[in-house]
Amino acid sequence: MSDREDDYCELCDLKFSNCVHGMPKPVASAEPPKAVRKPRVAKPEKPDADKVSPARVTTSTPRAARRWTAPADFMPHIVAVLDEAGQALSTEDALARIEERMADQLRPGDLERSPQGELRWRTAARKARLELVNTGLLSADQPGVWQLND
Repeated sequence: MSDREDDYCELCDLKFSNCVHGMPKPVASAEPPKAVRKPRVAKPEKPDADKVSPARVTTSTPRAARRWTAPADFMPHIVAVLDEAGQALSTEDALARIEERMADQLRPGDLERSPQGELRWRTAARKARLELVNTGLLSADQPGVWQLND
């Protein structure tokens, strides 16, 4: 009986314990190693609006004044202009009448041109008209025509 440690490799003349030929091959694991995850750090909780105590409520600074008129401010004027006309108006006629009606309410920023080249108040009036069409007050049957629904 020979001890395996005392035997020498026939290929490299080294002891089997030192020889690459005599060492057993590493056994491949059936599962790949699991990825190491970093521990999660708890995020601070946001206070609920209901749970905020009055002592913690801070008043915010007032917002800066708008540079131009909001589209919602044009809606009653659009309806009034079309109602006074009693008929459908072309876009240019409607915008001219709205400009006359709101001349004292337009802000300096309304008279600036947008990147598209149109006066800002006209863009806001067009957005207001679109909102009125979506609510059903105005008709969008013909392009370029502003008309109240019956």
